[in-house]
Amino acid sequence: MAQKLRIAVTGLAATYPFGGVFWDYVQYPLGLARLGHEVLYIEDTGQWCYDPGQQTFVEGGAQNAALLARSFAQLAPELTGRWFYRDAAGQCFGATWEQVGDYCRRADLFLHLSATCWMREEYFGARRVVFIDSDPMYTQASVPAYVDGTSDAQARARLEVIRRHQAFFSFGENIGRQDCRVPGELFAWQPTRQPVVLDRFAGHLVPVERRRRVFTTVASWEPAQDGPLVRGVQYRGKSVEFERFLDLPRHSQVPLELAMSGRAPKERLREHGWVMVDPGTVSGDAVSYRDYLAHSLGEWSVAKNAYVAGHTGWFSCRTACYLALGVPAVVQDTGFSRFLPTGEGLIAFGTLEEAAAGLAAVAAEPRKHAQAARALAQEYFDSDKVLGRLIEAALG
Repeated sequence: MAQKLRIAVTGLAATYPFGGVFWDYVQYPLGLARLGHEVLYIEDTGQWCYDPGQQTFVEGGAQNAALLARSFAQLAPELTGRWFYRDAAGQCFGATWEQVGDYCRRADLFLHLSATCWMREEYFGARRVVFIDSDPMYTQASVPAYVDGTSDAQARARLEVIRRHQAFFSFGENIGRQDCRVPGELFAWQPTRQPVVLDRFAGHLVPVERRRRVFTTVASWEPAQDGPLVRGVQYRGKSVEFERFLDLPRHSQVPLELAMSGRAPKERLREHGWVMVDPGTVSGDAVSYRDYLAHSLGEWSVAKNAYVAGHTGWFSCRTACYLALGVPAVVQDTGFSRFLPTGEGLIAFGTLEEAAAGLAAVAAEPRKHAQAARALAQEYFDSDKVLGRLIEAALG
């Protein structure tokens, strides 16, 4: 590393204290610290946080802050004392607000992930403020109305905050190409993908013969809010895509297991042969979530309709973690097959027949696909490579 940088990174790991969310966001500051940079993790959403015990949202975040502190101590000790969380009531945990303001004023980079942060003026004090879009089509949905002057005040204000950033990156690697339906106005999106800190997964690889002979995934049936309406097209979450593959268990010799949250039609899914498990049990914390993925023969999953129909090139953070654990993935193509090699370790599908063939291929040669999965993670998702490129482009 040529220069040690001071970097702030936002996230949602306390607001939504689930295993998948932890790995989605914390691998950014963890990977940056691994590269030798000085890092501060900031969680300042203005939102109520989810209390798993009460299974509802609450205003006070003391318990969530304590959980975040314990998770850092166990899984990311490099970040101990390097975090700040403000709950919806305005109470601050970890670093003080004065320390955060001073840090950001002297920061080289402020990485705003997934519109997670209430962007106060102090955050814009960093030398370079960067927006990272992990939700293509959702993030850009209000752009056409903004451009033609018909957007409502809330949508306009949200986009104007994003426009104050100085560089823009997206998991939608296909944005800007002719076959991508994501609005391309206003922002010069550059491609990026989920960084995976491989050494947090390397010690947890499970030999193929000790894995459960089942394909799994952890997912949500449909977001609580309506999907994006873009240029007259109504996009949805996973439910629309999942319906296309409802009969897949009848075409697979290996059981298909879902840890599905949201208002999924669980009885109807069981009738079609899907195995349903409690998502809270398998993703209640970062360790349980990692273990659940690691003990799977493979992953099978669809993507949100907005990602698929928009041909965004989006790739799942969850699937990247499966690959890092040497667990092959059979997942619905969003256009990512243009950028990532498929066929071994990672199999993309568009039809039920292709999905069934992918499951059969992994089941027939699980060791070959497991080795290929880990190699894919090392080549395409290694945090050293992903974050190194991100920093270079952000400061360029």
